[in-house]
Amino acid sequence: MKKIIQAIIPFWLGAKLRGAWQKFLGWFYKGNNYYCPLCQHSFRKMLPAGIKNEIFEKYHIIGGGYRLNALCPRCYSTDRDRLVFSYLKDFTHFLENQNKLLHIAPEGALRAYLSNSLKINYISGFKGADAFKGYYYQQHERHLDITHLPFENESFDVIICNHVLEHVSEDKSGMKELYRVLKPGGFAILQVPYAPELKLTIEDPSIQDPKLRLRKFGQKDHVRIYGQDYINRLQESGFSVELIYLYQKNPTYYDKIAINAEEPLFIARK
Repeated sequence: MKKIIQAIIPFWLGAKLRGAWQKFLGWFYKGNNYYCPLCQHSFRKMLPAGIKNEIFEKYHIIGGGYRLNALCPRCYSTDRDRLVFSYLKDFTHFLENQNKLLHIAPEGALRAYLSNSLKINYISGFKGADAFKGYYYQQHERHLDITHLPFENESFDVIICNHVLEHVSEDKSGMKELYRVLKPGGFAILQVPYAPELKLTIEDPSIQDPKLRLRKFGQKDHVRIYGQDYINRLQESGFSVELIYLYQKNPTYYDKIAINAEEPLFIARK
């Protein structure tokens, strides 16, 4: 049904209709229980997001699967987007200084905020952008394959790669490329669905069937479930890695903006 609608309705009209719907939802759910720092609106509730699959519960995968109170009704930011934004805003000087940012597979609300900043040299893209016809990404997004990035060494001060690596077959090549294009002293936010009870990542490159991936990894477009060794993979690519549990720093506030209390930030530095 989605493909039929997208084939009939042109992108510009679809974007306007979606925007009008989001404004209505923002009004409908208006209240004081929750607050979105990206669109700066308050709501009586957030909306659910994610995919229901027993795999996420079986392995206690954090940052993936079905989550209540995850989606902002107004700007559609997810709990994962607000986690990244809150770190940038409250614990770095990124938004105050001149920085060059690479944003892989940009989330709509984060992209809208960051790309409009006069201090940020904003570059974004995702794999297959040339053929993508949906409403989630802007039509001018460029094709970027993180295993072969078309940038010079040490090009970016900051990289955001939020829940992308679990889709990439050659993830170690992607990590090395991200390290290559990051400037010394820079940092990358490299979030993935993470199963802290697994010592070793579960993966099988031979699985190409989306239905088998759905049963094995929880989503048809996922190729692995990261375990504790995710940190080792990043370190082997050259990064120094810090895990930050943002929620623990101010539980009352982070309950208000509805981030996942269990999800750590993976901050990879060069």
